[in-house]
Amino acid sequence: MTTQVPLSQIPPAGWVAIAVVGVFTVVMLVIALLDLYRRPVEQVTGGRKWVWLLVILFINSGLGAIIYLLAGRKPEPADDQPPAVPASDRAAAAADSLYGTPGDGEQR
Repeated sequence: MTTQVPLSQIPPAGWVAIAVVGVFTVVMLVIALLDLYRRPVEQVTGGRKWVWLLVILFINSGLGAIIYLLAGRKPEPADDQPPAVPASDRAAAAADSLYGTPGDGEQR
C-alpha cells in the first residue's frame, strides 16, 4: 500500500531539502566528470575511464560520483622535491632571522 502526497501538501522545508539534494547531486556529478576528463588514464584505478564514466552517470543520486572521487583516482605523483637543506644550514638561517646576521668578528 503506497500513499502519495500531492505536491501542494509538501511543506516549504521539504522543498528546500529537495533543492539542496538536487544541487549537491549536480555539483558532485560536475566535479567527478571534470576530474575524470582531466585525469590521465594512468591515474585512474583500473585504467579504464569509460567504466568510471558509467559508474558516475548511472549510480543513483551522485553516489557514483562520490565512489569515483574516493576509490577511482590514484594519487597524483609527487613533484620532484628540492634537495634537502642540511639541519646546520636551517639552524643558521633561523638564528639569522631571529637575531640578525653576525657582524665582522662575531661568532654564530
